Amino acid sequence: MQWKALAAALVAQTAAAQQMIRFGCSQLSIERLDPLVNPGALESPHLHQIVGGNSFNASMDPAGHDLVAESTCTSCTFSEDFSNYWTAVLFFRARNGTYKRVPQFPNVGLRAVGGVTVYYIPPYDGKTTVTAFKPGFRMLVGDAALRKADGMQRQLCHRCYGAENYEGGDAGGAPCTGSDTQSLPPVMCNGGIRTTITFPTCWDGKNVDSPDHNSHVAYPASGTFESVGTCPDTHPVRLPQLMYEVMWDTTPFNDPELWPEDGSQPFVWSTGDSSGYSQHGDYVFGWKGDSLQRALDARCNNAVCKELKVQSSEDAMACTKAQTAVEDVDGWLESIPGQPMLD
Repeated sequence: MQWKALAAALVAQTAAAQQMIRFGCSQLSIERLDPLVNPGALESPHLHQIVGGNSFNASMDPAGHDLVAESTCTSCTFSEDFSNYWTAVLFFRARNGTYKRVPQFPNVGLRAVGGVTVYYIPPYDGKTTVTAFKPGFRMLVGDAALRKADGMQRQLCHRCYGAENYEGGDAGGAPCTGSDTQSLPPVMCNGGIRTTITFPTCWDGKNVDSPDHNSHVAYPASGTFESVGTCPDTHPVRLPQLMYEVMWDTTPFNDPELWPEDGSQPFVWSTGDSSGYSQHGDYVFGWKGDSLQRALDARCNNAVCKELKVQSSEDAMACTKAQTAVEDVDGWLESIPGQPMLD
């Protein structure tokens, strides 16, 4: 258990130096709903893992849906955060063509059932301020239809842990650096796969959404968020950097006899994509009052913040939501939910 304490200490030390809010959100539900891209549809084209407030539903009309008022619990560490965060789901494809959902493991220093590690990061210079997201704000990053690197947005990547305990390769480096790949790793990862999803950090200051759910946000016109790059004139408001990390336990499938005979990697996103380029994330803001702004102004570190109310891991893990359109997502499946059956 010594490695766990050491890893947690290193994460805490790094987060403290960079003054980032980092916390876990357990799995709320796994189902085919997407109120951003397919509002009102009871079965969206592909499966998602959803975390956050339990008022999540197929519609979530921004004109009338109040996540704070309508949620009775949240699967996230901070009890004032009823936002919803969701991503695609990873599957393993066996040689016989059947699929199994890849289990998850907790990120370093956290306790959770599956889910997502969420970061809200203020500028790295320690002094530049950011504006918290506003009620009704929503956005997505990535493209579920993408099957090649061209057109992929910044800082969406996969990390292959070469050893257990979050180790091996470039395990200690910044996300989407070193040997991290935009595509799914082509080799067996002895410690599993971590996926990183990072959102744009500049806002037009007017619209809390846009028809494509990303035109109202942008990347810095020069430099990067990390270098405190200047936002473009069209999107002058600096936002915190929202980032997800998702930990996939691919180790149960690390057997050459299970992998394709040609040696190609066997993992497939719930979009039907085996390249990895379709990785994407969705976000609907739902923090209570000015709680997020207070935490950002105080430059809180990790999940310790006197500005915010914290609930126990047990309470967060107990916040779940039954599928709206019930379908099997846990057994060996002939096809990924919503995707055509392949030969």
